[in-house]
Amino acid sequence: MEFLTSNFAPIMFAGLALFLILGFPVAFSLGACGLFFGLLGIELGVFPASILAWLPERLIGIMANDTLLAVPFFTLMGLILERSGMAEDLLDSVGQVFGPLRGGLALAVIFVGALLAATTGVVAASVISMGLISMPIMLRYGYSRPLTSGVIAASGTLSQIIPPSLVLIIMADQLGKSVGDMYKGAFTPALILVGLYVLWVVFLAIFKPQAVPALPPEARTLREKDGSAGYPSLAAVLLISALVAWVLESHMADIHTWWEGRLVEFVPTDEKVVVAACGGAFVAWLIAVANRVLRLGLLSQLAERVTFVLIPPLLLIFLVLGTIFLGVASPTEGGAMGAVGALIMALARGRLNFRLLTQALASTTRLASFVMFILIGATMFSMVFQAADGPRWVEHLLADLPGGQVGFLIVVNLMIFFLAFFLDYFELSFIVVPLLAPVAEKLGVDLIWFGVLLAVNMQTSFLHPPFGFALFFLRSVAPEKPYVDHVTGKLMEPVTTMQIYRGAIPFLILQLTMVGILIAFPSLVTGSLDKKVEVNMDAVGAQMLDSLNQDDGGYGADEEAAPESDAPAMPEPAPAEEGAAAEDDPFKAIQEAVDGASAPQEPASQ
Repeated sequence: MEFLTSNFAPIMFAGLALFLILGFPVAFSLGACGLFFGLLGIELGVFPASILAWLPERLIGIMANDTLLAVPFFTLMGLILERSGMAEDLLDSVGQVFGPLRGGLALAVIFVGALLAATTGVVAASVISMGLISMPIMLRYGYSRPLTSGVIAASGTLSQIIPPSLVLIIMADQLGKSVGDMYKGAFTPALILVGLYVLWVVFLAIFKPQAVPALPPEARTLREKDGSAGYPSLAAVLLISALVAWVLESHMADIHTWWEGRLVEFVPTDEKVVVAACGGAFVAWLIAVANRVLRLGLLSQLAERVTFVLIPPLLLIFLVLGTIFLGVASPTEGGAMGAVGALIMALARGRLNFRLLTQALASTTRLASFVMFILIGATMFSMVFQAADGPRWVEHLLADLPGGQVGFLIVVNLMIFFLAFFLDYFELSFIVVPLLAPVAEKLGVDLIWFGVLLAVNMQTSFLHPPFGFALFFLRSVAPEKPYVDHVTGKLMEPVTTMQIYRGAIPFLILQLTMVGILIAFPSLVTGSLDKKVEVNMDAVGAQMLDSLNQDDGGYGADEEAAPESDAPAMPEPAPAEEGAAAEDDPFKAIQEAVDGASAPQEPASQ
C-alpha cells in the first residue's frame, strides 16, 4: 500500500496507457481511469473524498467554454464549402494555370490544399476531396504514384497548422492563451511549410522530370479562339490587384484620418495586411464582373475563371481571419460569420440543397460530440491526476533534463512524435499538453511558440506509416484494382498501399524539418505577436500618489502641509473648472497613472 500511495501518479498514468493499449475508446478510457483511480485514491487516503465534488463544476465549465464553440462553426463552414464543389473548381482552375510547368499539377494540389486548409480546417475533407479529384488526373498524365499519393496526403494535413485550424483552437484552450494569438503565431510557419512542399516538387522537376510531367496541350481546356492560353490578361488582373493592395497599405493612416476626422499616424500591421488584401481581391472580382456583364472581352477565359473561382474563398478567409486578427470578432464569432458566408457562397453557386445541409450538420455534430466526449474524459482524468500531485511528478521528470530549455523541447517533441503513432491530435492535446504546459512555462518557454511547435509536430500523426490517418483517408479513395481511364481509355494500374507509404515519407521529413526550424528560430512565431506592454508598478504607484495629492490640494505631499489640529481636516472642495468635471474621479486617476507608466519615460533633468 505504501508503494501505491508514494507512486500513485505514475501508476495512474501507466493505467491509462494500459486502457489505450487494450483498445478501449480514448474518451471512455480517460473517464474510467479517472473515476477508478479517484475512488482508489480516496480509499488509500491519497486525497480527500471532496475531490469528486469538483467534478460537476468542471463539467459545467466545459459546457460554458465559449472558445470551444468555434470548433463546430469552423467545421460546418469547411464541410459546406467542400460539399458545394469548391475543391473541384479550385483544382481545375489552378491546375490549368500551372499545367504547362513540370510538376504543375502537384503545385496546384499544394496551393489548393493550402486554400482548403484556410477554409475547411478538416483534414479528412481535404484529403478525400483532393484524392477523388486530382489523383485520377495526375495518374492519367504520368505522375509518379508515390509522389501523387504523398503530395495529396501532405497537402491535406495543412489543415492542422493553417488558421482556422481546429487543433490551434484546442491548443489555445489547453494552454490558456488567446486563439487569435495562436493563429497569428502559426501563420508564418504555415507559409514556410507550404514553401518546403513547393521546393520539394521543384527539386523533383529539375532532377527527376519523368516523375512530374507537364500537362499536355490537349488537356489545357481554357484556351482562346486563337489557341493562346490567356496568361497576359491574368497577369494584368493580378498586377492591378497588387497595385490596389499596395496603395491601400501605404495610405492606411491617411484613410483612417479621413474616415475618423482626426489625425491617425499609426495603423497596426495586421490591419494593413487584411484591409489591403481584401481591397485588392475585391477590385479583381469587380473587374471580372464588369467584363462578363458588359461583355467587354478584356479578360481571357483563364483569367475570368480563375478570378471567379479564387476570389470568393479568399474574401471569406480574409473576412474570418481578418476580424479575428484585428480583434473585431472573437474566434466563435468569426466561425459563425464563416459558416454563414459558406452558406451564402453555396447558395450563390446553386449547390445548396437540403441533402447537403443535413450531411454537413450531421458530420459537424459527430465531430463536435467526439471532441466534447474526449474533453470530458480528459477533465476527469486530469482532475484526479492533479489531486495526486501528478504535475509535480511530470515536472521532476522533465525540468531537470540536460540542455535546459532546448533539451526539454527536443525530448518533448520526440515524445509527441512517437505518441502520434497511436494517438491523434485531439487526444494528444487533451492528455499530454496540460501536463507539459506548466513545465514549459517554468522553463521560460513562450506558450504560444510551444503550442505552434507542438501543432506542427502533431501534424506528423497524419503521415506516420502505417498509422497515419491521412494515409487511411487516401487509401479509401485510391484505386485498389486496375481500371480503365474514362478520358484516354487506357488500362491504369492501381495504387498500392506501399506506394502511399513511400510517398508520405519525404513530406514527413519536411514536417520534422519544420519542427527543427521552429526550435532554432522561435521568432518565426513570436515575431508575429503583439508586443507586450511593460508596466512599471513603482511608477504607477508614484503617479497615483501624485494625482491624489493634486486632487487634495497638496495634502500629504509633505509634513509641513499637514493640519496641526488633532482631528483630520477635510480638504476644501476645489471650485469646478470648465472642462475639468472628471478631475476628482479616482478611476480616471488610476487610468492616467497606468497610461503614464506604460508610456516611455524621459530621463529626469538634473
